[in-house]
Amino acid sequence: MRSGQLTCRALVGLYLERIEAYDKQGPNLNAVQNINPRALAEADRLDDALKESGPVGPLHGIPILLKDQVETNDMPTTYGSAIFKEFVPRREATIASKLKAAGAVIIAKANMGEFANGYVGSAFGVSRNPYDPRRNPSGSSSGVGAGVAANYAALGIGEETGGSIRGPASVASLVGLRPSVALVSRFGMLPVNPTQDTLGPITRTVGDAAIMLDVIAGYDSKDRMTAYSVGHVPPTYTAFLRADGLEGARLGIIREPMDPKTDPSSDDYKKVRSIFDKAVADCERLGAEIVDSVTIPDLKERLKRMYDDNVFETEQATNAYLAEHQNAPVKTLREILLSGKLVPWRAKTLLDNFGRSTDQLGYLQVLAAREETRRLILAIMADRRLDALVYPTFDHQPTLIAADVLTNPDTKDEYRLGNNRNLSPSLGFPALTIPAGFTTDGLPVGIEFMARMFAEPTLFRLAYAYEQATHNRRPPASTPALPGQP
Repeated sequence: MRSGQLTCRALVGLYLERIEAYDKQGPNLNAVQNINPRALAEADRLDDALKESGPVGPLHGIPILLKDQVETNDMPTTYGSAIFKEFVPRREATIASKLKAAGAVIIAKANMGEFANGYVGSAFGVSRNPYDPRRNPSGSSSGVGAGVAANYAALGIGEETGGSIRGPASVASLVGLRPSVALVSRFGMLPVNPTQDTLGPITRTVGDAAIMLDVIAGYDSKDRMTAYSVGHVPPTYTAFLRADGLEGARLGIIREPMDPKTDPSSDDYKKVRSIFDKAVADCERLGAEIVDSVTIPDLKERLKRMYDDNVFETEQATNAYLAEHQNAPVKTLREILLSGKLVPWRAKTLLDNFGRSTDQLGYLQVLAAREETRRLILAIMADRRLDALVYPTFDHQPTLIAADVLTNPDTKDEYRLGNNRNLSPSLGFPALTIPAGFTTDGLPVGIEFMARMFAEPTLFRLAYAYEQATHNRRPPASTPALPGQP
C-alpha cells in the first residue's frame, strides 16, 4: 500500500469477489449474513488517509468479518434470528469502534448460531464447513470460522460463552483465542452468560491474533468487568511471538475426554487422537517438558456443575440488554420464545433458561463449584510447575449436518461431539486453539493450550513456537483462488 502496488479498495474488492463466488454459490458455505454496503467507500477513505498522513492504525485497510452478535450502527445486527433481521442498533459496540479506529474495514457481519448457540439460525439457515460442506462448522461463531478459512476476510472476531471461538477455529484449521473474561469489552454485544462471555480473534496465524488482541484489549468504562485487566495488558502481545517459546516450557497434558458422549473405542476418535499425540510429541521435540496424563478429579462432574448447570444468567442478561434498545423488535426472552420464529432446536435449548434468575440457590452452587475447581486447577498447575494445560479442542471430527437440523427440536445432530471446550470458560481462563494437522479424512484437528488468568502472553509464546515449527494449516480445497486473483 505504501508503494502504491495495492490499495484498500482493491483489497476489499478481492474479498468481496470471493464472498460472491463461494458463499451462496459453489460450496454454499453461507457464512455471511450482511455485506457492509459502505465497505468500498470506507476503503476509499483509508486510501485517501494513507496518501495524506499515513496508516490510521495497525489494521489499516484490513477486511474483517464480525460475528453478528456485535452491534454495528451502519448495518443490521441479527443475532442469527429472523426476529432481528432488519434491526439496526442506534449505537456501536466498543470492539467495533476499536477495530475501525485501528483502520480495519468490517467487510461483513458473519452468520452465527441463533442467539449464540449452534450453527443454524432462522435468519439464514445452515452454515457449512469449508473443508467438507456436508459437515458442521461448529458454533456459534460458525460464519466467522468458515469465512476466515475460506478467505472471505483476512481476520475475524468471534464471541464465545462456552467455546464459540475455539470450536469454529479448530474445525477450520485456524487460530482461535478465547481471552480472559475481563480483558476485552463486551459492551454492545448480546450477552448469554456474562460471567463467561467474551470476544476474541479468529485468524489464520498466531501473529495475526496477537496484533488483533493489541487493538481490542483493555479497560472500557462501559464494561466494568474490564477494570480487572488494568495492569495486565502488555504494550504489545507481539513481543511474545518467539520461535523458541516452547523451550523449557512445562505442559500438562489432559488425556481424559471431557464430553461424556466421547467414544474412545471409535475409529473417529483414534483418527483425532493420532494427530493430537503427534502434536504433543512435536512440542516435546521443540523443547517443552511434557507432564503427561494430568488428572483433574471428577472432571466431567465438575464441568456439569460449573457449565451445564448454569442456566441462571441468560434471561436477566437478555432482558437488561434489550431494554437498552428503544428500537428493538422485542424486549424480553419471553417475547423471543413466543415469537414462533426461532429454529425449533434453538427454541428448545433456550427454553431451559426461561424462568431462571441469579437469585436462585442453584446459581450459588454453580459459583461455588467454579471457585472450588479454579483453586484445584491452579494448585495442580503450581504443584507441577505447569505453564499451560494442553488437550484437543475436540476428540471427534466435525459431524455430518443432520437432515432435520432446521425443523426438528430433537434433532440427532451431534455438532458438539467430543467437545473439550467448557473448562476454560467455566474458570475464566484464556485458551488458544491452533491447527495440529489433518485426519486421514482430510479434516482439521486443533490442539488447545489453556493458561492462568491474563496469561495470554504465555499462550502466544507457546502457540507461536509450535506454529512456526509445524506449519500445519492448509486452505480448504472447496474455495480455491479465483481466476486472475492472487
